[in-house]
Amino acid sequence: MSVVGFDFGNESCIVAVARQRGIDVVLNDESKRETPAIVCFGDKQRFIGTAGAASTMMNPNNSISQIKRLIGKQFSDTELQRDIKSLPFHVTEGPDGYPLIHARYLGEAKAFTPIQVFGMMLSNLKEIAEKNLNAAVVDCCIGIPIYFTDLERRAVLDATTIAGLHPLHLIHETTATALAYGIYKTDLPENDPLNVAFVDIGHASMQVCIAGFKKGQLKILAHSYDRSLGGRDFDEVLFHHFAVKFKEEYKIDVFQNARASLRLRAACEKLKKVLSANPEAPLNIECLMDEKDVRSFIKRDDFEQLSLPILERVKGPLEKALAEAGLTVENIHMVEVVGSGSRVPAINKILTEFFGKEPRRTMNASECVARGCALQCAILSPTFKVREFQVNESFPFSISLSWKGSASDAQDSGPDSQLSTVVFPKGNSIPSIKALTFYRSGTFSVDVQYGGDVSGLQTPTKISTYTIGPFQSLKSERAKIKVKVRLNLHGIVSLDSAILLEEEEVEVPVSKESAVENTKMDTDEAPANAAPPPTSNDSDVNMQDAKASADTPGVENVTSQTDSETKVQAPKKKVKKTNIPVAELVYGAMSHVDVQKAVEKEFEMALQDRVMEETKDKKNAVEAYVYDMRNKLNDKYEEFVTAPEKEGFIAKLQEVEDWLYEDGEDETKGVYVAKLEELKKQGDPVEERYKEYTERGTVIDQFVYCINSYREAAVSNDPKFDHIDINEKQKVLTECVEAENWLREKKQQQDSLPKYANPVLLVAEIRKKAEAVDRFCKPIMTKPKPAKPATPPTPATSPPQGDTNSNENSGATGSEVPPESSEPMETDKSDNTGSA
Repeated sequence: MSVVGFDFGNESCIVAVARQRGIDVVLNDESKRETPAIVCFGDKQRFIGTAGAASTMMNPNNSISQIKRLIGKQFSDTELQRDIKSLPFHVTEGPDGYPLIHARYLGEAKAFTPIQVFGMMLSNLKEIAEKNLNAAVVDCCIGIPIYFTDLERRAVLDATTIAGLHPLHLIHETTATALAYGIYKTDLPENDPLNVAFVDIGHASMQVCIAGFKKGQLKILAHSYDRSLGGRDFDEVLFHHFAVKFKEEYKIDVFQNARASLRLRAACEKLKKVLSANPEAPLNIECLMDEKDVRSFIKRDDFEQLSLPILERVKGPLEKALAEAGLTVENIHMVEVVGSGSRVPAINKILTEFFGKEPRRTMNASECVARGCALQCAILSPTFKVREFQVNESFPFSISLSWKGSASDAQDSGPDSQLSTVVFPKGNSIPSIKALTFYRSGTFSVDVQYGGDVSGLQTPTKISTYTIGPFQSLKSERAKIKVKVRLNLHGIVSLDSAILLEEEEVEVPVSKESAVENTKMDTDEAPANAAPPPTSNDSDVNMQDAKASADTPGVENVTSQTDSETKVQAPKKKVKKTNIPVAELVYGAMSHVDVQKAVEKEFEMALQDRVMEETKDKKNAVEAYVYDMRNKLNDKYEEFVTAPEKEGFIAKLQEVEDWLYEDGEDETKGVYVAKLEELKKQGDPVEERYKEYTERGTVIDQFVYCINSYREAAVSNDPKFDHIDINEKQKVLTECVEAENWLREKKQQQDSLPKYANPVLLVAEIRKKAEAVDRFCKPIMTKPKPAKPATPPTPATSPPQGDTNSNENSGATGSEVPPESSEPMETDKSDNTGSA
């Protein structure tokens, strides 16, 4: 099982994996820890991540970035409208009211949803993880901002389906940071919590989280955020400042040129980083636009003055988080600052003034979210043993249910009154389940919507609608229906199930003595079945309205009156449970059919990318062969080819090189494979002659050594060969002489040939001959000595019958075990027996 954490940022992404020694941030193809969140569409393939960033300057209109700001939002969203003004690619409103991204792909105009592009980027991150783990990656944890709405969370899940991933948890980025911070701490208090404020200022947003740490656990006390306060806003301030300045000084308008805008934004981002450590910084860009070089500089004080409207918004989320947590500044023990946009000195100054203490930077500002995601995945995975650490997450929104009152079921009645209740209040724990009871006589609908003030969410109030029914009650009165609403681990609300509860009376024969006892059981059983005891995450809310309660009074408290003197049978209450169908309608979410189509489309595009990469590899192989062979023909292969053959081959190589840069610039994989095979038909014999020449000497020396070894053994007077018959030794000598004669004859023929001629003495033949000699001589010269007859034991020392083995074993145990030798085991046994 894979244990992977993805931090999908607005500008760049980071992949962390859990290994036996801990959490590692893995490197991409360029050996970098951060992968740009860019998908670039080309004429033949897509370029994703680092490849996409490299193609952005050449193809800005088809390079899709800042995908995280587009996913799960309506096109009319004010933030989205503000964002797309600075994007180089074209975004329009789709038929469903959500944005469509337009790009040219494979020479055609295509439209993609933000979810599709998000899935493409996730596929690239998945590939990076798989290369590093050398295993398939499916299960993972993904960090999401705390302000992501239900629809945005569902959109991320749809994107993971497109990428072939299965997220175990969509964890809030600030919670992941808090987990990565606290799980390694061994000095956490056991009673009073350690309150830490985490301030995450990323590329596009600011998030604040206050967490209380105790030994082995953390509890999220409050969330707050500003969806549009990040590092890119400071870049944009510099961009607009210099764009106006260059228009006045150099008479160029970068707003009218997508490539010039990209280059100026990139330069402003670098300038911001320089100003973080220096009081002033220069800006120089060669040939920015209209072949004009531009230069300027700015002081940090001027930059902060320009950024004042942004800096004034920093305190808002801080004050809101403290208020929600019910804490004062004095109750905050530490402040941790993370995020790529947190390095602006003015922000640190504001945080220091607000909290009255210097913010700490004990964590890696860019990697802490990915590490926390990987840790959470390891906690959820059975393959890793992780230190016990409980994460008590809270939900940042309020969720309520609304429905029409059941005053009348008549068709001609007017609209019923709309009732609602808050099911999951703001700060509710994640995950959680609530049970609600309705009294209805037919199919009805329930709306899931945001509760309280939703102006900060900038999203429609209504999330989804659930139609419950049809169902049929055994009685004419209103049926009792229990509905379970779930807030799952991802922070997505859904209506889990609807159950019809019906009571039936069953005659049960009982004795006179136990009749009263059974009556008590009946009385207790009905309400127990009607409302199961709530668990920590399961509460029962009775949604019966006033008229319904008047119509069906006391359903849950029905008791039976039994006279133990006169009755022998007591009516038994039994609750029948029937599942009711529930139809879900999520506003703005992708349908299952559309998701499947997107999965198939992603597979096709990934296949096209693979084919193009393989085609490039084959083309590069042809090019490399041309250059390599031409150099070798003039160097080490020169003696192994005739002059006419060399000239013809070099001419052929030159012809292929010219073809590569002209007609062969854009060919299929098969054409390049055929061209390489054509060249190798001429080149392989030359390479083979060179290879035979370089290896022949070593192989001959090994063969000669083999012959000499067996010859010396055959004529040796060593006692270890005395048991071998003289005729057998003579056969070995004869074999050695024949092999030596064969080698001498072949070697003379080979030495008489020039190097450019095909060899007659092949390395493979020499090895084969050596194996034949070894196969013939080895059994003879390694023949073991014949075994000596064992000395029969005398009657005086012979063991009793049946105990021979035990005596031998005891003798062997009592004496030292002799070292291994070439002597047979019988001799050892005899010695052991004698010593015993």
